[in-house]
Amino acid sequence: MSQTIVLKKGLNIPVSGEAELRVSKTIAPGIVAVQPTAFKGFLPRLLVKEGDSVLCGSPVLADKKNADILLTSPVSGTVKEIVRGDKRKLLAVLIEADAKQQCVDFGIKDAAKLDAAQVRQALLQSGLWPWLVQRPYGVIADPEAAPRDIFVSTFSTAPLAPDAKFCFGSEMAAAQAGVDALSKLTSGKVHLGLDGSASPFAALKGAEQHIFKGMHPAGNVGVQISHIAPICKEDIVWTVSPAGLVAIGKLFTTGRYDVRRKVAVTGPAAFEPSYIEALPGIPMKEIAAFCGNEPGATRVISGDILSGSNVGADGYLGFFDNQITLVREGTEEELLGWINPVRAKQFSADRSYFSWIMPKSRKYEMTTNLHGGPRAFLMNDGYYARVLPMDIYPIFLAKACLAGDIEKMEKFGIYEVLPEDLATCEFVDPSKNNIQDMIEQGINLMLKEMA
Repeated sequence: MSQTIVLKKGLNIPVSGEAELRVSKTIAPGIVAVQPTAFKGFLPRLLVKEGDSVLCGSPVLADKKNADILLTSPVSGTVKEIVRGDKRKLLAVLIEADAKQQCVDFGIKDAAKLDAAQVRQALLQSGLWPWLVQRPYGVIADPEAAPRDIFVSTFSTAPLAPDAKFCFGSEMAAAQAGVDALSKLTSGKVHLGLDGSASPFAALKGAEQHIFKGMHPAGNVGVQISHIAPICKEDIVWTVSPAGLVAIGKLFTTGRYDVRRKVAVTGPAAFEPSYIEALPGIPMKEIAAFCGNEPGATRVISGDILSGSNVGADGYLGFFDNQITLVREGTEEELLGWINPVRAKQFSADRSYFSWIMPKSRKYEMTTNLHGGPRAFLMNDGYYARVLPMDIYPIFLAKACLAGDIEKMEKFGIYEVLPEDLATCEFVDPSKNNIQDMIEQGINLMLKEMA
């Protein structure tokens, strides 16, 4: 029987530009980027060189710390370029896709009849293991670790988030195979977070279901973990996204590495926002038509508007992302600024403007304008906690991360969060601080000092 958890804290941000429930474009792979920077804790070792031919599912990169963890090619084609950054840091492997795609055949298997070692080997060999994210710290899961539980949030409450039913409604056979496979990897439970609507994931068997009702970030898996079974210092849990669950299931039902997905192109600057069918790593130039007549004045974000990455028009779709957000660069100055109380076209979480009397269904054409500059933290931690449904002290944690105080970071909840969990705190912060960057800084310190 499903457990219902009602969250009273949080904030839904009314941004305009929601994607219509239709696929307007299917992007045939041309150039695809395999980006090791998308995987925290992954130290890449090249397995290919420029000019090599690869199949879909062929290894491209391996982890220097654990050679069994691979990143594989999402297409068959030729390695066109190895992209490096400062100090020769490996940023991406660009693969030019063949006109006719060929895949490595990993063999069709019944995941329910396999043991843990066989499932682990299949995921490692295919390159799907990086879909498993380990908490604390959000790194690639350790194949030798035994997770207490595995969590899957089947929905997102982020601004303009893709519709889970539209994206995955026809993939439930693969999702069930994914649940069967994941259940072999833990002695605990596979937990599914549902949104209470007619979710297709509610039909899955072999997992414990939890219904969450509330505002963003109710869909964040970290928030769900904190209400189901909080993470303590010595605990290890794994998380998988819905796209990862489906990709894992397809490995067993089709024998192929298949990470193609529906991607929502959203945002106030998006021209006719809708869905595309694409692979991770596609160039953002492929969606230039959605930028309208002002592509240079548009910020291209891989992910949602709160916690996505600003990849720019020359960037690539992130491995874990099934949303692209287009937002106009806010470079204009406002007359009177914050002194003006009217600002009917501006959203305020504090009802600082008269826009709060507008209907709740109203959406706002938000830009990247911060409407102010960084200043001292607001001292009242409760101000930030009202938009974070977790039993932690968000600003005390952020300050501890900023100071590099490991003891206080542990005390205030560093084991329970990733930067995305505090995105709403950053949004409402009148001090304009990059709270997510502070949490990331703290996590990096923990990885360095506690490893």
